[in-house]
Amino acid sequence: MDSPIQLLENTDQATKQMLENVRKRKKKFEDTKKWHYFSVYGTLLLAFFFFVYFNFTIAEHYSYSFLAMLSAALNDSINVLLLSMTIIGFGAMNLLRQQKEKKEKEFQELRCEIVDRSKDLWKREEEWKNRHIVFEIMKKQYDINLYHEKK
Repeated sequence: MDSPIQLLENTDQATKQMLENVRKRKKKFEDTKKWHYFSVYGTLLLAFFFFVYFNFTIAEHYSYSFLAMLSAALNDSINVLLLSMTIIGFGAMNLLRQQKEKKEKEFQELRCEIVDRSKDLWKREEEWKNRHIVFEIMKKQYDINLYHEKK
C-alpha cells in the first residue's frame, strides 16, 4: 500500500484498500494511455516514412502504370517492410485504444463507487467531518477527484 494512503487517520483498513485499488487502476490507466499515444505517434511516423519512400522510389518511376507500380512495390523489400510495420502499428494502436478505454472505465467505475459509498465508508461523525482530508490527499497526490462523480 502506498505510504500517503497508509498514513491516513480516521479511515478504516477496508476504505484504505479501496483507495489503494483506485490508485492502482488510475496508474494502469495512465500507463496504458501513455503507450497508446506512443503507438499513435509511432504509427504516424512509420506511415510518413512509408509514403515518402514509396513516392520517391516507386511512384515517381512507375507512375505510367498501376500494375507496374504494384509489381515494383511488391518486389521492393524495404517498401513491403515499411508497409507491414505500418499495418502492425495501426493494429497495435487500435488494440491499445481499446485497452485504454477499458481501463478508464474500470477506474471511473471504482472512483464513482467510492463517491457513492462515502456515507458508508466514513460512518462515524468524526470520520465524516475529516473525510475532506482524504479527498484532498487523493486529489493532490494522485489527481483522483473523489468530490464529484463527474470527471
